[in-house]
Amino acid sequence: MNIANKLTVSRMIMIPVFLVFLLAPINLGTAGSGGFTLPLSQMFAGFLFIIASVTDWLDGRIARKRHLITNFGKFSDPLADKLLVMSAFVSFAGMGRIASWMVIIILAREFAVTGLRLVAAGEGDVIAAGQLGKWKTFFQMLAIISFLFNNIPFGLNGFPLNQVLLWIAVILTILSGADYFYKNREVLLRSK
Repeated sequence: MNIANKLTVSRMIMIPVFLVFLLAPINLGTAGSGGFTLPLSQMFAGFLFIIASVTDWLDGRIARKRHLITNFGKFSDPLADKLLVMSAFVSFAGMGRIASWMVIIILAREFAVTGLRLVAAGEGDVIAAGQLGKWKTFFQMLAIISFLFNNIPFGLNGFPLNQVLLWIAVILTILSGADYFYKNREVLLRSK
């Protein structure tokens, strides 16, 4: 297994640890000053999510630069992203931080795209993530980070930054899903 694929696998391993810090009732105290406080367990979850997100960028960069692109990487990298992002969004919906319908849209797109990838894989094709899908993932991760550090006093014209980023992520989720199916429609046509 090459270094890019090891980074992808490490991202998958970080997910349960991230969820323990986010969801488990761990009282580690709070950190912050100037009216900004954050439970330490949530701060650890936030930093772990950032590290996992950086591995997403890093594994792709290494794979392209060192010509280490593999079928395993093409399949597992987007899967690791989905697992990481979905675990955070589902947790936030359960915690009442974001609207469930937004999570349903994101989940539906991810399941539909994964289904299309599985159909393609059954025919011997591996479909890599497109550029719009990469932007979608980037904004989803930014939105999650902003929710993890939700007490940070940022906003745009009185509208919280985390909500702005979430709306951008949802819109890109819809657009990238439509783009993905349009560009790979021949896979569906062949499978009839």
